[in-house]
Amino acid sequence: MFKKVCASWLLVAACVAGVPAQAAAVVPPPVTAKAWLLLDATSGQEIASFNPDTRIEPASLTKVMTAYLVFQALRDGRLSAQQQVTVSTRAWKVAPGSSKMFLEPGKRVSINDLLYGLLVQSGNDAAIALAEATSGSVEAFVQRMNEQAGQMGLHGTRFASPHGLPDPATYSTARDLSVLAQRLVSDFPDLYKTYDSVRTFTYNNISQSNRNRLLWLDPSVDGLKTGHTDSAGYCLIASAERPDGQMRRRLISVVLGTGSDKLRTQDSQVLLNWGFQSFKTVKLYAKGEAMDTPQVWKGELDAVRIGLARDAYVTVPRASEVKPVVTQQQPLIAPIAAQAEVGSLQVLVDGQPAGQWPVVALDAVPQAGIMVRTWDTVRLWWRQAMG
Repeated sequence: MFKKVCASWLLVAACVAGVPAQAAAVVPPPVTAKAWLLLDATSGQEIASFNPDTRIEPASLTKVMTAYLVFQALRDGRLSAQQQVTVSTRAWKVAPGSSKMFLEPGKRVSINDLLYGLLVQSGNDAAIALAEATSGSVEAFVQRMNEQAGQMGLHGTRFASPHGLPDPATYSTARDLSVLAQRLVSDFPDLYKTYDSVRTFTYNNISQSNRNRLLWLDPSVDGLKTGHTDSAGYCLIASAERPDGQMRRRLISVVLGTGSDKLRTQDSQVLLNWGFQSFKTVKLYAKGEAMDTPQVWKGELDAVRIGLARDAYVTVPRASEVKPVVTQQQPLIAPIAAQAEVGSLQVLVDGQPAGQWPVVALDAVPQAGIMVRTWDTVRLWWRQAMG
């Protein structure tokens, strides 16, 4: 059966820029997964995908959101890594035969060990224990999971548990999961590095290996999470960071519904290698970097520095030519507030529009006194009259 794939950065960029894609697409490699997506986490740009918005069962990929909320609690001081919690009967009695870290009811266990149990051993009992420790009850935690999904714009996602065991009320998409994974890495880089790249963890004298086989096969892979049930198939979110010229790039692959552990590993590795080898990420401007200092009229300053409110990157095929084009509002008349939009940055890739960012004033320019304003009014009139 023919698979319709959104295969080109250019198709994505054209949707953003509102222009037709005219250059040849970079064709992705064959992938067996029912749905998949490759994201450049550095630029935030989707490189390629197949069925990215199809509703799927996320299985243990659900635990990425569980980890995100626990990381939030650690950051905000509501939990501490060494804090001891008592294992509830509910956590201990999680579905027989499912993944566990083998908690025992009534025993004390640290948040630190529970996070390793969640992310390395994929323990469903750890997910319940962390939910109760974070929010007081599983139900309150699940409500928070869905609130966070809404805040992230994950409109194709719903959670019914912190572990992801089969439930019609638990579902997501490849696109939503890529956004969630990117947020976990970018919002909590230190915690991510602490827990997600660990290959083996021992608890209660039982050692279990991380099911993400890429941690052994590819030294650039440092996470993220596997998932599997009979109904979901084998799933994997993989995150890898590699040097590329003077910068480091991170790619995130989401592979859903493959037929085996081997296939999810192969599909993920193929996508990551293709993304790194076939594409480059170009940094256009850094946040706060002055692009220009255009003239200001009727202000206490004669000019203002302009730039971007955030770093601007674009991901393009390796052979592509990238050209940034800055358009400024004219004339600039004070008062101008800091961060006020004063123009736009458009990027042309091989001559075609492929993205746009607002250009802002990096400094405030107060309005000048009456004499300067009057004189500049005359000068502007004369300028316009002279064409």
